[in-house]
Amino acid sequence: MTLASYSAHSDDFPAARLRADFPILQRSVRGQPLAYLDNAATTQKPQAVIDAESAYYREINANIHRGVHWLSEQATAAHEGARERVRRFLNAREAAEIIFVRGTTEAINLVAQSYGRANLGPGDEVLITGLEHHSNIVPWQLTCAQTGAVLKVAHIDDRGVVCMDEFRRLLGARTRIVAVAHVSNALGTVNPVREMTELAHQAGAVVLLDGAQAIAHTPVDVQALGCDFYAFSGHKLYAPTGIGVLYGRRALLEAMPPWQGGGDMIRTVSFTGSTWNDLPHKFEAGTPHIAGAIGLGAAIDYVQRIGLAAIGAYEHELLAYGTALLGDIPGLRLIGTAPDKAGILSFVIDGLHAHDIGTVLDSHGVAIRAGHHCAMPVMERFGVPATARASLAFYNTHEDLDRLAQALRRAVEMFVR
Repeated sequence: MTLASYSAHSDDFPAARLRADFPILQRSVRGQPLAYLDNAATTQKPQAVIDAESAYYREINANIHRGVHWLSEQATAAHEGARERVRRFLNAREAAEIIFVRGTTEAINLVAQSYGRANLGPGDEVLITGLEHHSNIVPWQLTCAQTGAVLKVAHIDDRGVVCMDEFRRLLGARTRIVAVAHVSNALGTVNPVREMTELAHQAGAVVLLDGAQAIAHTPVDVQALGCDFYAFSGHKLYAPTGIGVLYGRRALLEAMPPWQGGGDMIRTVSFTGSTWNDLPHKFEAGTPHIAGAIGLGAAIDYVQRIGLAAIGAYEHELLAYGTALLGDIPGLRLIGTAPDKAGILSFVIDGLHAHDIGTVLDSHGVAIRAGHHCAMPVMERFGVPATARASLAFYNTHEDLDRLAQALRRAVEMFVR
């Protein structure tokens, strides 16, 4: 039996065994075993990824593309091999459509400043949703201010679901760009991104999908989704920090001007002008995060051995279990109850600030996130200053969620009753 064949509703997904692959999960925090439930912020790294990054520095450390010596050739092959792994992972047509960046934030800013500034003008419109992370709001605000375009927002309902009637109504002849989250980082809502993409294309707009919270939890096929751009961060996918990906359709990337200038993104340079390198290098100025790209390739290999379908099914079962547990805690209210939801439990407790909840849980060795989650408009929509957020990964277990619930009950007993 392969890992990918495990059932969502059985006890045979090997979470406990897989936990052994993650050194940090073996340590204790404040005298208790670590229950790490902050995966939407960043995931932990398996030994295979740590080893791959370390091996680059230990064995083949050299700059890439421009060197003719053996180390540079080896480093270049490893870096470009990672790009091909990403291409296959996303089912992009060719490796030239895979741009290495620092993360989702840089990817979105690249599109906003290159494609956006070149194609937006006064009165044009950019459409986003009320679910977005700040990284998919602020870059468009900046570009709209620079070009005279207008930012439009399709709002969300009381469940945290995008109002699709409003989304359709806001799409019009002036809509040039639609940028939406595949999965909400604050609420876990899974957007109907394929339908959104089809609607946007019918209106003549290009589509960027923020895949930061989707990439580690569900298979992503950019050709099947039909999107024009897809962005994600490696550190959400068990890979190192400081590495991410922008997928873009070749025709769009070819037409876009460079965003940053420097080494490797040029073909020729003179004091009277410069010409640009081929894709993907046109958008990769300077020395890249070589070790990070290699680590990302190793992370992709790792999750593919498990199977993203199996991961998603197991996490869905954990979400259902955790939702039931939290529903029995006095004064606790879930924020975000979409019927199609990823492994995020965002909540408030009457009489307790989210930061106080996080502090109490930390004293029990349970790590969650407390705050606005870089989604202040979402908090404003639900009338709360912040939420506590437990977010799941395949190495989490029922015991982690039991400890979360026990610590929350303790917090209620200490501070509310």
